Amino acid sequence: MRIFTASLATETNTFSPVPTDRASFEMAFYAGPGQHPETPTLCSSPMVVLRRRAAAEGLTVIEGTATWAEPGGLIQRQTFEALRDEILDQLRSALPVDAVILGLHGAMVAQGYDDCEGDLLARVREIVGPDVVIAAEFDPHSHLTPKRVAACNALATFLEFPHTDFYERGEHVVELGLAAARGDIRPVISTFDCRMIAVLPTSQEPMRSFVDRIKALHGKDGILSVSVIHGFMASDVPEMGVRLVVVTDNDQARGDALAEKLGMELYALRERTALDMVDPDAGIDQALAAHAANTARPAVMADVWDNPGGGVPGDGTFVLRRLLERGIGKVGVATIWDPVAVTFCHAAGEGAVIDLRFGGKAGPQAGEPIDARVKVVKVVDEGWQSFGPSRVTLGPTALVRVEGTEVDIILNTNRTQTFEPDVFSNLGVDPMAKDVLLIKSTNHFYAAFAPIAAEIVYVAAPSSYPSNPRLTNYTTITRPLWPRVENPWA
Repeated sequence: MRIFTASLATETNTFSPVPTDRASFEMAFYAGPGQHPETPTLCSSPMVVLRRRAAAEGLTVIEGTATWAEPGGLIQRQTFEALRDEILDQLRSALPVDAVILGLHGAMVAQGYDDCEGDLLARVREIVGPDVVIAAEFDPHSHLTPKRVAACNALATFLEFPHTDFYERGEHVVELGLAAARGDIRPVISTFDCRMIAVLPTSQEPMRSFVDRIKALHGKDGILSVSVIHGFMASDVPEMGVRLVVVTDNDQARGDALAEKLGMELYALRERTALDMVDPDAGIDQALAAHAANTARPAVMADVWDNPGGGVPGDGTFVLRRLLERGIGKVGVATIWDPVAVTFCHAAGEGAVIDLRFGGKAGPQAGEPIDARVKVVKVVDEGWQSFGPSRVTLGPTALVRVEGTEVDIILNTNRTQTFEPDVFSNLGVDPMAKDVLLIKSTNHFYAAFAPIAAEIVYVAAPSSYPSNPRLTNYTTITRPLWPRVENPWA
């Protein structure tokens, strides 16, 4: 069989002040045809899976472009069209093919395009015709549109949040695509709109048990796949919101019924899924108490809404400022996005002591910049951290320590949320030697930080993320969604 594969992905916060252009993709991750590394990125695992299966099964796999931009604001129209057309031209050159298997995100929005993935998939279908299998892997923080469902034979999302299973779900999508291309299955897609906006972490109940039940359904009674579309509430697009997706082996009625049943069960959990969050000072108090009770482990404070993984700048200073003002001693911070400050640190060099202004540059919602005398502890041309089997770049990076303290702050140029403790250790900071670790992430950090943490504290500080869907000024959503209305089924 001949299989074409490619990956085009980012997550768009339409409220973010940070535009996304070609340079955003090239800084985070860009691999031309055949240049993808052996390790997957968050949204390109189908390509790595296919490469490994090709060697074992004699498949002919034609690899197109794979690229990822860190979450941000609207994509420049020319950037999206150029990357889309690059992949479509590669597909045309690869014809004939038996299947197209893509790694996508699902929350990409460009100037003039509310549904970038739907546009791409519809064009792929137009090129290959009705008989070629199209399968796609999506991030659950995505949007599900009729255009995508119409274009795909099979689709699935990661099930876990944090996304610890993105490679395994890539294997799942590839198996669905290959089985359909062989004629072993005839996948059909059923969907159900849960009519709600919610945060659905699987690191805690009730989502932990709900997802475990979903996993147990796979492969039984003609059920090929079940996914939850969490939605991405920082996107003002018509189809935003939570949905259930069921893929059956040619049994639309069974799929429709199961999608509705699971969807209504999930809707019934809506009041219980959110993370418990506190304000910065209460969070500091909680973190200090947790560390005092277990001095061998740092307390981890997650600055939930100033999370670059949600498309915001990640240069917020509210929580860090309170830590400094309260004289908290041993603190590690990952990260503050500030390319200008990084440039100054690189110019000064390791060991230099300089007066540095950092953070708070992208807009008033980030807080005031911090002015401090700092020691430049380390500079690197490319910092990095792990995310499961993936390696995430920080771009040119600097580690600084505020004079007179043991507060170590990572300044980076490639906006990325914090995933794993090696973000610190790669720069020579022992995270276990700190009292408090302040990280910018909503929940993707959880799997790696929970084993080392005295306690994890979720902190809600101001940012440019639209964190209250009751009040967010959505302009394109016309259907009723909880919690914007109390009963969307009325």
